[in-house]
Amino acid sequence: VQLAESGGGSVQAGGSLRLSCAASKYTYTSYCLAWFRQAPGKEREEVARVEGYEAVWYSDSVKGRVTVARDSAINGMYLQMNNLKPEDTGVYFCAARPMSGGNCYGDYNDWGQGTQVTVSS
Repeated sequence: VQLAESGGGSVQAGGSLRLSCAASKYTYTSYCLAWFRQAPGKEREEVARVEGYEAVWYSDSVKGRVTVARDSAINGMYLQMNNLKPEDTGVYFCAARPMSGGNCYGDYNDWGQGTQVTVSS
């Protein structure tokens, strides 16, 4: 599946952004989706994911400030980020791995090109 992120930008600390991940085909029953970010000089980290059909998971670094959900309009998902902090700065990627019967399996082999998020203090 091909993925395309959008919605990144530059905001001040405390601001909000909504990232979107559009997929090239229907993913609701076939793919688990996740958001990763990579800050300058750091390794890529997973920050949120949709497990199965609706279950979600968040990393401690963003929990309480972001919401992830599938978006049927784009066959993908969105990431609503509130109360952004400078440490949220980075390139945000969406990724997909196969799902069967509501269970995720395998590796994240499909990735988007990323969208830049910059949060200034």
